[in-house]
Amino acid sequence: MAKGILGRKIGMTQIFDENGVLIPVTVIDVEGNVVLQQKTVEVDGYQATQVGFESKREKLSNKPELGHVKKANTAPKRFVKEIRFDALNNELLALEVGTEIKADLFTAGEDVDVTGTSKGKGFQGNIKRHNQSRGPMTHGSRYHRGVGSLGAIKGNMKGKNLPGQMGNEQVTVQNLKIVAVDTENDLLLVSGSVPGPRKGYVVVRSAIKKCN
Repeated sequence: MAKGILGRKIGMTQIFDENGVLIPVTVIDVEGNVVLQQKTVEVDGYQATQVGFESKREKLSNKPELGHVKKANTAPKRFVKEIRFDALNNELLALEVGTEIKADLFTAGEDVDVTGTSKGKGFQGNIKRHNQSRGPMTHGSRYHRGVGSLGAIKGNMKGKNLPGQMGNEQVTVQNLKIVAVDTENDLLLVSGSVPGPRKGYVVVRSAIKKCN
């Protein structure tokens, strides 16, 4: 069953399971998910649920945004994504516009994929960006951290491991496990680390390789 929810990464901590094994977990705040729109095959050509997360002030929104969220009787949202729920799950497809989605959408033990924006590292060289080795540091080498041989490129640089922007890109970590669900505070505890810095937005979906 495919399903998903939006959230904000709070940070990492650790808990012990019933066997006393320490598990590192990432805490994700999912409070305030609201269904803003239901895309249908008849109208839009595909089926998806548009979800908004984390309210913002109306003065930060334009008129189209305000008109859109007014249909859901909610405040403008900072983070809006479309999630394709399982077409076979009639209960989830029946979510009406304005319905709030809570942490209990998931249960402990489920496998999920978490998508976020990785930390930006700025402009970096090949050693840090592509894990290449440095040159000799002695014997008059005069070539320490430069780009190595690029081969016969004939002017085509596409696909070559060159220095450049590192990080700040969409990353998905697959097959993480929901360790615990805090329904009182709308928190998800996911095993391991997820992409992005603290307070970064993430999308938690059912693991695509294990949802069948």
